[in-house]
Amino acid sequence: MRRTGSALGVVFAVFALLATAPAWAASDDLDFYQTADREEVGTEDTFRLTVVVVDAPANAQVKLPESGDFSILSSSRSSQRSISLSGGGPAVIQDVTRHVLVMQATRAGRLKIPPSQITVRGKTYRTQPVELTVRAGRVGGAPSPGQAGRGGGRQPDPFSSIQSQMQQMEEAFGDMMEPDRPTIPRGDSDLFLRASLDRDNVYVGEQVTLSLYIYSRVDLSSVDAVTMPKLEGFWTEEVESPTQLSGEQRVVDGIPYRAYLLRRRAIFPVKSGTLSITPAEADITTGFLFAGHRVHRVSNALKVKVKPLPPGGPEDMPNAHVGNWRLSMDVSQTRVELGQPVTVKVSLEGVGNVKNVTPPALKGPAALKIYDPTTTDKVSPQRHRVQGRRVMEYLVMPQRTGSFTLPALEFTYFDPRARKYEVARTDPVTITVEAGAGGASSIASGAPQASSDQANEQKNVLTAGGLRPVRYQARFEAPGVPVWKRGFFVPTVLAPLGLLLGVALIGGVRGRLALRSEAGRGRQQAKAARKRLADAEKLQSSGDVGAFYGEVEKALHGFLEARLGMPVVGLTREVLAEKLTAGGADAERRAKVLFVLEACDFGRYGGGGDPAERQKVMDAAAAAMEGWA
Repeated sequence: MRRTGSALGVVFAVFALLATAPAWAASDDLDFYQTADREEVGTEDTFRLTVVVVDAPANAQVKLPESGDFSILSSSRSSQRSISLSGGGPAVIQDVTRHVLVMQATRAGRLKIPPSQITVRGKTYRTQPVELTVRAGRVGGAPSPGQAGRGGGRQPDPFSSIQSQMQQMEEAFGDMMEPDRPTIPRGDSDLFLRASLDRDNVYVGEQVTLSLYIYSRVDLSSVDAVTMPKLEGFWTEEVESPTQLSGEQRVVDGIPYRAYLLRRRAIFPVKSGTLSITPAEADITTGFLFAGHRVHRVSNALKVKVKPLPPGGPEDMPNAHVGNWRLSMDVSQTRVELGQPVTVKVSLEGVGNVKNVTPPALKGPAALKIYDPTTTDKVSPQRHRVQGRRVMEYLVMPQRTGSFTLPALEFTYFDPRARKYEVARTDPVTITVEAGAGGASSIASGAPQASSDQANEQKNVLTAGGLRPVRYQARFEAPGVPVWKRGFFVPTVLAPLGLLLGVALIGGVRGRLALRSEAGRGRQQAKAARKRLADAEKLQSSGDVGAFYGEVEKALHGFLEARLGMPVVGLTREVLAEKLTAGGADAERRAKVLFVLEACDFGRYGGGGDPAERQKVMDAAAAAMEGWA
């Protein structure tokens, strides 16, 4: 979201313009020049060429210099607005556009950068060329791409520690790092979107980590929308999705960038072959104040080569059985009484596609009745790898006394690191079932009951605490009077209609009163704004310039809120102009309003002490309020 800028940013922009020593070409209302940040460079050094345009029309076409003696590594564009009040004249507003090129010489010698060109209303203007002395190799004090500096001694590389840390991480984590280095696009070198994979040659079912980054050399305000790639042929699992932008320093082709992670996903290919990943898209808001604008960026497409699982494994083995797994079986108790259940948990834990892996089914002798399991998953990604546990919980009910064995379980999986099939196993578990309090050695399997009532009463259900009877009872009642024949039916039906009519009537009355009160409130606010402007006139001759301009601005804001019926503080000049047009203000009145607001901003922070200038602002504010019905 764009905001109305403070006068401090404008003053800094003016100082930046005054501090530049340009080679320039100008028309009556156009300044156009280019400068280099140094006069002597090496063929291995980079330098910056800044092309500045002041007050260029919207349709002006700028052509940046091109030469075979220099290569352009990156380019950026920024805009600023400056306001000046001096000599008792009107306020002067300037729009300044800067094109910054990071360049590198291709040969040594006394080289010349050609002029930049701008075409305005069919006429072409050119800057002066820039001459540089280029020496072979590096020249001491050469600034890095991230900063322009001068000095006699050789400066240490500020990113050497980062590069060494990256090498150590690659050695430590191997495939955890992203192997594909981003390339800088020619058109969007200052801000681009890049998708990367931690590996692009895997087996079916093996995890691939997809990361989406913004690489930027400009200020970012927000990321408004992100559209992730279509992942056909993959099972996906979210690994990381930051809620705030947090950048880290990265160097691409010798140029420093801030890299912002947008999304990170674990993707598991479900079929072999070469699978394509479509580009991602994002809407990004860059810059602040007058330079802020929204851009749309599209990432690169990716491909993954997926190999089928090698021979030697079980037939029809699911592709989710790839990774590194451990199998365990936990029994709540191994000695129970007849009629008491036993809980058996079969857990499969490891690294891989946790939500799709299938633990082996629990089996046992006929004396142990095994009910269908309930499944729970716990996924906890670490180091960009999906890992966790899948637990299948069984309820086992012994049917007779004795000792019974739950056989060992086996789970076959493919380990992509070892490139071979492995088998995870559990130990068999023996459960001893003892007679209960009644001395019964088995549970009856459904003998006929003495009567139909007993048959209904003795149906059993299974609970965590054992078996208990459920008793069914029925009772018949004579049919009652229909509800529509009862005395309260008609009033009950008509009551909501009456309530609705009453609410509508009250709402209409309140709406009319609100319209009248809003109109009266608007007239009162406009009257108060004019009175505040009269109070500001009393401060005109005082020495407190800031109080005068602040009072004028508050008076004008109050008047505009009264006439437009909405708050105007915080609106940008463009939005305010649109609101004034919608409110019926003509072009002359809009120009006066914008002039007064710009002059008040600058007067409070950057000057405006001239009495004639204050009188001009006072007259413009009164004219803006005058005659507006």
